Amino acid sequence: MSFEIIIPFLKPIKHLLESDTVSEIMVNPDSSVWIEEDGQIQLLPGIRFDDGALQTGLEVIANRFGKKLDADSPIMNLRLPDGSRMAAMIPPVVNPRPLMTIRRFTSRNFALDDLVQGQMLTDAQADILSQAVRDGRNILIAGGTGSGKTTLLNVLADSIPSDDRILIIEDTAELHIRKPHLVSAESQTDTHRGQITFDDLLKAVLRHRPDRIIVGEVRGPEARTLLDAMNTGHRGTLATIHASSAEEAIHRLATLVMRGSSGVNLDGVKEDVRRGIDLIVYIHREHGLRGVRQILDMRA
Repeated sequence: MSFEIIIPFLKPIKHLLESDTVSEIMVNPDSSVWIEEDGQIQLLPGIRFDDGALQTGLEVIANRFGKKLDADSPIMNLRLPDGSRMAAMIPPVVNPRPLMTIRRFTSRNFALDDLVQGQMLTDAQADILSQAVRDGRNILIAGGTGSGKTTLLNVLADSIPSDDRILIIEDTAELHIRKPHLVSAESQTDTHRGQITFDDLLKAVLRHRPDRIIVGEVRGPEARTLLDAMNTGHRGTLATIHASSAEEAIHRLATLVMRGSSGVNLDGVKEDVRRGIDLIVYIHREHGLRGVRQILDMRA
């Protein structure tokens, strides 16, 4: 399916989708269009969809991707043909018109030097992290929404040896890792077919001889499976998690693990996390600027 098939239903924002600098496009239920560009959010008052056009377009797009979007299934997440991520909700869960957000991956061709030049991390931090990836250390990248976790993970993956077999698990595919021996799996929880969860995928890929496991974001019961894998010999894992500090990431991961377990206590699970994770990288965004604030070495 080509990008041109999707564009007719998103004509008012075609130029934004094709931009090299716009990283986020947001259409609110009041029909206002907002973008994030160069780390700054701004309103574009001159862009509007005709009445009913966006919802009709979203329903057609959902159908063409084998997904369902209607009053009974009003939430959709998918990957567009160019790799961008689309999230949408329609009435009755939002009113009076649809909500749509498209995340454009303008950083997909970045290298580690680009992040250093952009002051996301220092030369010393870049050296520490790239060496840790080469050494097969388990790395958890923590931060808030839009902090740059996915960008950093993408770039760090360049340091994985090219002969390693990499298995990627994501909710909606957004990673663009440039390695030859790569298998990407995407969970399916909002299609016409049966649900395939993150945890289902993780358990399945562990049977396919991964040298490296990359998890787009740890957010549910898969945390238990992932932690068990890291503590039983699977090295070189890269994953992201929502957290407000490196220490909070330990607590967050432990809490997620407990949701998929029984008969365990939080302190014990935190010890499992500390044994399984080698480095926690905390990345923070403030005033549009993203930067690595802490690298917590769990083996120090």
